[in-house]
Amino acid sequence: MKIELLAPAGDVEAGYAALYYGADAVYLGLQQFSARATATNFTPEALADFTGYAHSLNRRVYVTVNTLVQEAELKDLLQTLEACSAASVDGIILQDLGVARIIRDTFPELELHASTQMAVHNKEGALALQKLGFSRVVLARELSLKEIKEIAALPNLETEAFIHGALCYSYSGLCLFSSMETGKSANRGKCLYPCRSCFEGKEGSGHFFSMKDMALCEDVLKMPVTSLKIEGRKKSALYVAAVTDFYRKIMDGKGVDTHCEENIRQIFSRPWTKFHFNGKDKEVVDRNFVGHRGLEIGSVEAAFQGKLIFHTTHAIARYDGLQIDVAGSEKPFGFSLEKMRLAGRSVFEAKAGDKVEVSLPSNAPFVRKGEKIYLASSTAVKGAYPYKKPKSGAFMPKKPLCVELKIMPSFLEAKAMDKVCKMEGNFEVAQNPEKTNNAAQQAFSKTDQFPFYLSDLKVDNSQSLFVPVSILNELRRQLYQKLEIQKDVRVFPSLPMALSARKKVFAVKTDSAELLKKLDLSQMNEIIYLLNPQSDIHILKDLPKNKVRLALPTVCRHPMVFAPLVEKLLEQGYKKWEIGNLWGLSILPKKGIDISFDTPLYMMNTQAFAMAKEIGATRACFAIEDTLENIQKLDQQACIETTFVIYQDVPLFTSAVCVRSNACQDCLKGKKWFEIKQGKEQYDILSQNCETKVFGRKPLCLAKEAASVPADFYRIDFVDKAYSVERAAYLIKELCQFKDVPNISKGNMFRRL
Repeated sequence: MKIELLAPAGDVEAGYAALYYGADAVYLGLQQFSARATATNFTPEALADFTGYAHSLNRRVYVTVNTLVQEAELKDLLQTLEACSAASVDGIILQDLGVARIIRDTFPELELHASTQMAVHNKEGALALQKLGFSRVVLARELSLKEIKEIAALPNLETEAFIHGALCYSYSGLCLFSSMETGKSANRGKCLYPCRSCFEGKEGSGHFFSMKDMALCEDVLKMPVTSLKIEGRKKSALYVAAVTDFYRKIMDGKGVDTHCEENIRQIFSRPWTKFHFNGKDKEVVDRNFVGHRGLEIGSVEAAFQGKLIFHTTHAIARYDGLQIDVAGSEKPFGFSLEKMRLAGRSVFEAKAGDKVEVSLPSNAPFVRKGEKIYLASSTAVKGAYPYKKPKSGAFMPKKPLCVELKIMPSFLEAKAMDKVCKMEGNFEVAQNPEKTNNAAQQAFSKTDQFPFYLSDLKVDNSQSLFVPVSILNELRRQLYQKLEIQKDVRVFPSLPMALSARKKVFAVKTDSAELLKKLDLSQMNEIIYLLNPQSDIHILKDLPKNKVRLALPTVCRHPMVFAPLVEKLLEQGYKKWEIGNLWGLSILPKKGIDISFDTPLYMMNTQAFAMAKEIGATRACFAIEDTLENIQKLDQQACIETTFVIYQDVPLFTSAVCVRSNACQDCLKGKKWFEIKQGKEQYDILSQNCETKVFGRKPLCLAKEAASVPADFYRIDFVDKAYSVERAAYLIKELCQFKDVPNISKGNMFRRL
């Protein structure tokens, strides 16, 4: 089976560039519901035209509908999916379970592809999605080759893996930093990339979360996946062309083209990394600099009087863009190369190996000897990737149209579908009636600007009359402007009946055995204990079994380590469970248990709740980053029990990137806390078992708002951060009275998400 090379398109030009340089498939977004909302994206008309062209080349087009959808947006979602269906796209990449339900039931012709936002990081998660009807899963970027091979070996399931482009510090779909801090949610396509910011810690300042770019190069040939995916829907057509060309050559057996590699680094690149492809790698963050640097072409040998001298390792020309590392600055200094001298004379260009003298602009900072110099923009490279594209509209999909034309002495009448146009006139007998019929055929065949073509013209000219061509053209124009190709009326899948009564009781969730031992939990209707492979389950015997719910972690790279523990607890009679990722469905029994969906299985619309019910959930949490307005709408229509989390230390990042400075072989892997700050904001970092979580200092507290949400359970979380028994008891007392506590965050409760 030929492996697919999948390229990004943030706009139409990037799409055509990708196809020209060898992409087997292109993924793109429309104006709404795209995780790259700030890209130009495609209109429905451009999508149809582009998809038609791609299909004419036997290439594929996938559309990203991979954001979380709020209830009020479902109507617009239907229109987006109708546009995808009309264009006959080859798959929909999605995150929201509600979107999956709508496609499955209302648009069955569209394939379901699980976005990387669904955090598929193990075989069990992939299996669960396959059972839900997904034909393809996009794997988490954090996986090693060994893990990728294990998932790719699953029969009858396509796999898609990233091979090049920007990396997120957090697992995709589990990053709440931008959302909780600013209301601009990554899960809604609006991330402000706070991970690229500079923070201060005990070891100094740096960009602790600013990732290098992934570049697997020839290692892509080791991957047994269905599709190799290039990231970059916010990149230019030039970048897409260069990266697609680079990997096309590798996949065609031509090896790494170093010239192409240099072009990519010049167009846009951060330092490159293979991430965890070959195993855990600590050198995946670029702490000292952010943004595009370009292709390194030398270092400063001398700097004086507004000039610098260096040997260039690459051809350069006047008006190219250069950048220079500057001590104490997180970004290099960039400028246009306006003046260049070689051997004392002014030149327009220099070749690799030349010693050049370059004039600096008047605003240049102090430049030290030895600083690196980069080619950040090249006129030559800008013209190195021309591409061809069809005439706009040439590949718009068209449907057949049958027209009936009646010619009478005093009028003309044209019918098509349910539309009729009539023109009065005085039409005489023709000398050659066949010419009238031919003229009618030519006139009504002109459908270039319309979404149909003339498949049949039936002319009733029984009296052999003559009609001028100009009148036939006008009749055709009037008829075609009235016509609209009839569309199937699509409706939402029906919803299960809403619950008529709500419990309105309290639950507590913790990973602390100490709190379970010493805290008075008698007023709690449910006690949720977050498990790990080393959990002390002996403490459960002192708790009323009917109140206990056992939770599996959201991220688990090796789920089968839980299998013996789960089996043992099931044998002991524990039937209530909670999962935060669909992998949990694969290790829990299908029947006889009660499953609750935690907040990372985002519920933002009624269709998502209905899908949760169909999967087997008896309860689900409202999304932790949702707004109060949307939660109140959903609460009124909930078809299963609901949980409203009213207190939590929200993980802003959940990451497979280690923040510790020690080498892996020297690591004890136990809990270790770090403190960092950015301006007035302070954050806590938890490093444990090769996983990193980042928290704000202010916990999310929604106790006051909970009074207006008649949920079944109001949950209080004491997870990850340590709480004394006294502090936890105080919080429970206040929160159970719907009272807020001091120094808290309200998240997105009153924002427009």
